[in-house]
Amino acid sequence: MNDSATLPPAVVRPTPEARHWLSSDHCAAPVLDLLHALDWTVVDTPEANIHATSPDGHVYVGWLPEDPSAWRRGIVWHVRVQPTEANAWVQELGPHTPSHAVAGFIAALVAHSPC
Repeated sequence: MNDSATLPPAVVRPTPEARHWLSSDHCAAPVLDLLHALDWTVVDTPEANIHATSPDGHVYVGWLPEDPSAWRRGIVWHVRVQPTEANAWVQELGPHTPSHAVAGFIAALVAHSPC
């Protein structure tokens, strides 16, 4: 028997600096890059808020850093989904949610699944 086969796997603990992506960067770039790549309609307002709609019109994403009502609710991201044959639903994400996590959520949301 080989001694190395009995050793447990090494535990890797990233340093706090290696986890910088877990913190909010207060930047919409990863989400906007994704939406542009998906050919969504993206409109920015003079107040610096951004509104995006999927090509089929069933999904809306709002980045609302300057919307007072969003801040009162503790959100900066607003995702609204209107399925063709189901009830609409909304997901709101706070200002400390990393934009990479929002981009991942949206990418998973719009991915086509055979289920």
